[in-house]
Amino acid sequence: MIQVDALPAFSDNYIWLLQDNAAKCCAVVDPGDAAPVIAWLERNPDWRLTDILITHHHADHTGGVAQLKTLTGAKVYGPANENIPARDVALSDNDQLTVLGLTCVVHAVPGHTLGHIAFYHADAEQPLLFCGDTLFAAGCGRLFEGTPQQMHHSLSRLAELPDSTLVYCAHEYTLSNLRFAVAVEPDNADVLQRFEQVTQWRAQNRISVPSTLALERKTNPFLRAAVISVKQKADERSGTLNVTPTEVFAVLRAWKDKF
Repeated sequence: MIQVDALPAFSDNYIWLLQDNAAKCCAVVDPGDAAPVIAWLERNPDWRLTDILITHHHADHTGGVAQLKTLTGAKVYGPANENIPARDVALSDNDQLTVLGLTCVVHAVPGHTLGHIAFYHADAEQPLLFCGDTLFAAGCGRLFEGTPQQMHHSLSRLAELPDSTLVYCAHEYTLSNLRFAVAVEPDNADVLQRFEQVTQWRAQNRISVPSTLALERKTNPFLRAAVISVKQKADERSGTLNVTPTEVFAVLRAWKDKF
């Protein structure tokens, strides 16, 4: 079994640390800062960093890559269509890779950036999804490069994964995302319950991720653009009739940008 822990970085980033306890080998996802990873390796000197997985090119996800590769010799995997420092393996949609014995499938998920990818391990009991800044707990990434159509398609693709999939996103944005979700669906009992729970967790300085896809489908407005009440709220917000879920999504994303 692979253990996954969060290494906090900057103000709200998470670097995901995957650990093979038998082999004493580890991998990291999106190390925007090398320092937290180096500190962990110094506390665990019998461990070896073997792999670095990158979802997209933003500096808060790639800033520590070159230093970590120089220090450890780890192999760097990243999206083929983006400029990733020290990348060894360029990955495209549906490629497969094996890290710490886990076989992962690459999903192209453009929207936040044009070349953004996610890593999915389809374990029968506990699937894992490392989705960077595409799907957040109760939210999604801003559209810095892509279109609403691209992002809605990317999210819809991820939403088709199994209910039990653990969603490892890269930021602690859950509470602010849930405040928005409450504004979109004030009568959604699942949203209200999750908002109350995460409010308590954050007051205790507990992290709110990973979540599950089952929970995201019930509480994440960006996965619920086809729900009638969400569409009605989007129509109300935009003052227009939004015919398709993509149009609803576009209204929600623009609203969230200013929320």
